[in-house]
Amino acid sequence: MVAQAEAVSKQPRQSAEYWRWVAAVGPALVLYWAPLPGLNAQQRHLLAIFTGTILAMMTQPMPVGACAFSAITVLALTNTLPAGRVLSGFANPVTWLIFSAFLFARAVISTGLGLRTAYWITQRFGGHPITLGYSVAASNVVLAPFIPSDTARGGGVLYPITRSLARCFDSEPGPTGGRMGAYLNLVGFHVNYVASATFLTSMAANPMIASFARKIAKVDVTWGTWLLGSSLPALLSLLLVPVLLYWLQPPSIRDTGRARRMAADKLAEMGPMSGREWILVVILFAVMAGWVTSNLHWVSNALVAVSGVTALLLCRIVTWDELLEQRGAWDALVWFAPILMMSDALLETGVVGVLSGALFAPIGAMAVVPAFLLLTGAYFYAHYGFASQTAHATALYPGFLTAAVGAGVPPMVASLALAFLSSLDAGITHYGTGSAPVYFGAGFVSQGTWWRVGFWVSVLNLLIWLGIGPLWWKLVGLW
Repeated sequence: MVAQAEAVSKQPRQSAEYWRWVAAVGPALVLYWAPLPGLNAQQRHLLAIFTGTILAMMTQPMPVGACAFSAITVLALTNTLPAGRVLSGFANPVTWLIFSAFLFARAVISTGLGLRTAYWITQRFGGHPITLGYSVAASNVVLAPFIPSDTARGGGVLYPITRSLARCFDSEPGPTGGRMGAYLNLVGFHVNYVASATFLTSMAANPMIASFARKIAKVDVTWGTWLLGSSLPALLSLLLVPVLLYWLQPPSIRDTGRARRMAADKLAEMGPMSGREWILVVILFAVMAGWVTSNLHWVSNALVAVSGVTALLLCRIVTWDELLEQRGAWDALVWFAPILMMSDALLETGVVGVLSGALFAPIGAMAVVPAFLLLTGAYFYAHYGFASQTAHATALYPGFLTAAVGAGVPPMVASLALAFLSSLDAGITHYGTGSAPVYFGAGFVSQGTWWRVGFWVSVLNLLIWLGIGPLWWKLVGLW
C-alpha cells in the first residue's frame, strides 16, 4: 500500500516535469527547424536555443544553472557557435562583477553588519507606521549596492526584520495581520525592488543591461551614471510608496514605539561593532568609491569588485572555504555567463535587429512620445509572464531598446527607462522576483489584495520614473 501511495504521489510531479520540458523544448524545436524571413540557418538555430534556454529558466524542468550549462553544450555540439565563443561569457567582466557582488553579500550578512544597520535605522526613525516603513526602505537602500540579489537582501536580511517588527505588535498572519504585519510586509517587498533599480550593482541583471545599452544604444551607463539617473525617481518612489501602501493597507496600530524598543534591545544584544565589521565598512566604502570614480581612473568596475573580494580574503573577513560554500554566487556564475554570451551573439549576428525591425515596424510611424510610452508600458507589464527579472531583461531588453532608439527616443532615455523598469516590474505579481514568494508566503496578504496593491503601486512608479525621470535626466545633463 505504501509503495502504491508513493507511486501515485510521484505521478503528478513527473507529469508537471514533463510539461515543463514540453513548454521549454517545444517552441525551441519549432524555431530551430521552421524557416523565418530574414534569418539564415545559423541565426535561426541561435535564436531557437536562446529561446529554449529562457523558457527553461521560466519553467525550470531543471535548475537554472543546469539549463544554461545544457544550452552551451547544445550550441557547441550543433556547431551553432564555435567552442571558444560558447565559453566566452566566462571571460566577460560583467560576469565577474556580479559574482563578486554576491560575495560581498556573504560578508555583509555573516558579519552581522546588515542586521545592525537595519536595527539602527529602525531604532531612530520608526516612530510612526510610515516612518517605520521609511526605516525599512532606508535599510534596503543602504544594503543594496553590496547585495545584488533582491532575494538575499529582501528575503534573507530584511524580511526577518519586518517579521520581528510585526511580532512586536502581536500581528501575525490571519485576524491580527491588519494591526501592522500586512503593511510592513507590503512595504518591505515594494521598497526592495525600488532599491534594485537604484544602483548598478543592486540587481543581478543591471550590469548586463548596461552592457546591452553600450552595444545597442552606444551609451555608457557607468555606476555613477546609473545612480545619477535613478536618484530623484528612486527618492520619490521610496517616499511615496510607503504612503500609498498606508492608504491601501492601513495598519490599525498607529504607535510604533514598541518596534523602536525592540530594535534597541537587539542592538544591545549585538553589542558594539566588531573589528571585522569596521574593516568591512572600510572595504565597502573603498569599493563604492572606486565605482563612483570609474571615469577618473583606468580600473574597471569588475576589477574594483574583484579587488574588494581579495581585500575581504586578506583581512580574513571571510575565508576561502566560506566563499566556496556560496552556492548562489557560483550558480549565478554558471548560468549568467552563458546567458550574457548568447545575448551578445544575438546582437552580433544581427538577430535582434531583424526581429526588432519586424515586430516593431508599426511603431516607427508613431511620434516619439507615444512610441516611448507604448514600448515602455508593454515592456513593463510583460512581466506578468515572467518569474525572473533577469530572464525578462535578457529576453526583451535588447529588442525593446533597439525599437525605442529606432523610433527616435534619445538613446540614454530609452536605455535608462527600460533599465529601471527591469527592476520595478517585479512588484506586480507574487512570483515576479525571488523575494516575492518570501513576502507573499508569509500569509499576511491574499493574492487578490497583492495583485491589486501591486497594480496601483506600478501606476505610481510609472508616473514617477517615466514622467519625472526623463525631465530629471535632461536637467542633470544625461541627454
